[in-house]
Amino acid sequence: MRRRIASGSAYEDLIGYSRAIVDDDGWVFVSGCTGVDPATMTLADGVEAQCTAALATIAAALGAAGADFDDVVRVRYILPDAADFEVCWPQLRAAFGIARPAATMIVAELIDPKMRIEIEVTARVFKRTRPSPVSPANAGGPKS
Repeated sequence: MRRRIASGSAYEDLIGYSRAIVDDDGWVFVSGCTGVDPATMTLADGVEAQCTAALATIAAALGAAGADFDDVVRVRYILPDAADFEVCWPQLRAAFGIARPAATMIVAELIDPKMRIEIEVTARVFKRTRPSPVSPANAGGPKS
């Protein structure tokens, strides 16, 4: 079974896609996110602001899926100008520095020439179980 996550972006209905798909085996696929705010459909100015907006959209999608940046296993960065990438590194390191996912940076045109970055992620959430409380009777230490 899979679950669809929407961000409210008009593009989702216009084009026919979901912000994210969550499979019941723990995989989370987040569509490419640009610097467009899904609520207002406004585009941030400059690559750094667009990177911030894209990461916020990704964080919201991951959160709706029960995941976070630490669960990301693959990230793809798409930029029309490779020279814009380095200024985004501090934000990307802050978001992905713990998970250290497999990553690819692609230089390609985006749907709107004002868009400077698009980020797509794949995450994997394993079912987390809580250990049973330890009592003195079953603590597993040496028996007397």
